[in-house]
Amino acid sequence: MTRFTPTTTVPETARRNGLLRSGSRIVPEEVPIAFSYGGTSHAVMMGTPADIEDFAIGFSLTEGIITDIGQIAAIEPIEDEQGIDVQIILVDEVADALRLRRRHMAGPVGCGLCGIESIEQAVRKVPDVSKVELALTQKDIVSAIALLNDAQPLHRETRAVHGAGFYIPAEGLLAVREDVGRHNALDKLCGAVIGSGRKGAEGVVAVTSRLSVEMVQKAAILGSAVLVAISAPTALAIRTADEAGMTLVALVRGDDFEIFTHPHRITLESIADVA
Repeated sequence: MTRFTPTTTVPETARRNGLLRSGSRIVPEEVPIAFSYGGTSHAVMMGTPADIEDFAIGFSLTEGIITDIGQIAAIEPIEDEQGIDVQIILVDEVADALRLRRRHMAGPVGCGLCGIESIEQAVRKVPDVSKVELALTQKDIVSAIALLNDAQPLHRETRAVHGAGFYIPAEGLLAVREDVGRHNALDKLCGAVIGSGRKGAEGVVAVTSRLSVEMVQKAAILGSAVLVAISAPTALAIRTADEAGMTLVALVRGDDFEIFTHPHRITLESIADVA
């Protein structure tokens, strides 16, 4: 039986309408999750203890440790009182390559680039997704976020986690993953997508967080050419998406949204066009 659960209930004192009351609230758990390759710790992330295998696969992919799920021979999460040590066994040639470039980093929540050793690594060139052909309507953009909002049980309980979803036109959401860290949620989603046998080029990555550069990097590594978010992008995220040939859509609010790069994948019409 697992030691860790995604949420816990804590006592609270709440002030509502000028009155105080005692009660309880469900909050998300946050534990150290270590990724160890060949018995050696590579990274420790603070995250939600759920979908651990997806997290291990997605982290391995977006960190450039693997390029295909078949390069992972086995995953074994080992729990102790402090956290979860995820033992990842790679196939021999990939394990050998990792040993040559081994580094250690710490990744506290909210900081997806902690431990990066150089400026060049922080602004690494992302895969070119300009050739990905994906035809979307404005309804697809709205639906991707609306469906994501409705498919986040941890967020409904806690109001304290991020969500990432993979939306395929005419099919809907293939997968949704949640975590206290937005980067973790996207890593988990990447693991779920490639674990399902689908390709990133088939759909849209939708997230509930702001669009920072590492979110663009991870989506491009997955192979998706469209990244959609509820919040705004950073300038570097826009420049990186533009260079990668990625369609970047943000500030999705109901039927409204803003497109920052490569709008050609989305068929648009305004009220003036319809009238």
